[in-house]
Amino acid sequence: MIRIVEKLGRLVLNHSSNLEGLIPILEKLALNNDIKMITPAVISRVKGRSSKLIIRLSVKTINGYKAIARKGKTAQEVFISTDLSKDELKEILNFYNS
Repeated sequence: MIRIVEKLGRLVLNHSSNLEGLIPILEKLALNNDIKMITPAVISRVKGRSSKLIIRLSVKTINGYKAIARKGKTAQEVFISTDLSKDELKEILNFYNS
């Protein structure tokens, strides 16, 4: 019997703190075969308020995209290394935002 194992994306956890509820969503996102690596980065305070956790794409990077996760008055950058198009990645993120 041959067992085929899909290669999963890698979730880099190099911060001791992350937005509440962000890591479980990123773990699910990393299960997508087209996502190579996800790295949560800088946490900052923002002026606006977001009642629930929302992840939005920001800008294209060399290896993929930078996204911004927001909850309450806090935002966190998330770098996603992927070959997906912006529209494909937006569609996946919208699924997890709802």
